[in-house]
Amino acid sequence: MHLLEPYLNVIKTMNYLQKKGEDYLFMVDFDKTMGFCIPLSELDPTYIQYSIHQINTTLQEKLPFKFDFTPPTYETYCQAFEAIQKELKAGNTFLTNLTFASQVNCSLGLKELFRYSDAKYKLWVNNTFVVFSPERFVHIENNVIKTNPMKGTINAEIEHAEEVLLNDLKENAEHHTIVDLLRNDLSIIANQVTVSRFKYLDLIKTNKGAIYQMSSEITGLVRERYRTCYGDLIDALLPAGSICGAPKQSTIDIIHRVENYSRGFYTGIFGTFQHGIFDSAVMIRFIESKNGQLYFKSGGGITALSDPEKEYHELIKKIYVPIF
Repeated sequence: MHLLEPYLNVIKTMNYLQKKGEDYLFMVDFDKTMGFCIPLSELDPTYIQYSIHQINTTLQEKLPFKFDFTPPTYETYCQAFEAIQKELKAGNTFLTNLTFASQVNCSLGLKELFRYSDAKYKLWVNNTFVVFSPERFVHIENNVIKTNPMKGTINAEIEHAEEVLLNDLKENAEHHTIVDLLRNDLSIIANQVTVSRFKYLDLIKTNKGAIYQMSSEITGLVRERYRTCYGDLIDALLPAGSICGAPKQSTIDIIHRVENYSRGFYTGIFGTFQHGIFDSAVMIRFIESKNGQLYFKSGGGITALSDPEKEYHELIKKIYVPIF
């Protein structure tokens, strides 16, 4: 990808373009090593396309397609799960987001997946990956910042699914931990931080049926020092807490030891600065092309209350495309 540059250059470019009042698209990877920041006036749609909160008018129901995948074996998953359980018992983490890459066979290419999928946040980078994320990272308008961590998943077809999810002990422990972490993270760059909306559910339609996901909203007032340099603000918040865990730094170290692949841009973030409004997403629901093969990266949060079989099935449940 010839547009990539070192992470710190991306942060500097974000600050520079904001101070010029120039709109831009940016992207950074999970490990804060690389990314890009491009003025929207220079964006090449033959190479990069994005969509943020846009209605998809494509007639999705008229698009037959093949989509199947090969997840990691349950035995492979359990080896990583047990390694995290040891870290939990040692007190090195309270919650760790464990992810894997699954091989995918799909009759649609990356650009077609971008075009036909229905998601709040979409990004396509030619011959590299497509992301159709339901999860906002941060939104800033008139100095008010909002973040919407998403933790907790259930099959919407289960009887009383909403009630079951909202009362699940493990899912609630996971959600409370991430809300507390994001509240603390936001306090680094904002004042008057508060949980403005707690435990609401989003219905997400997919090619495999619908799922519910649990989110909360945390808001604050951006400190004056960060109001003209959103690059610095993003740098202070990354990596996104919902896709690593708590405590953040020790959990990131555990992720690097336990996961058997590089996340790359998966669980990084992308977003735009347009007309003075900043909006961004966590890059989950992610399909990557590597050596001619597609891989879907997915995972979930592991706590001391986690059941390995349920967590394994959640990883599989999240392997979908929002085309229905």
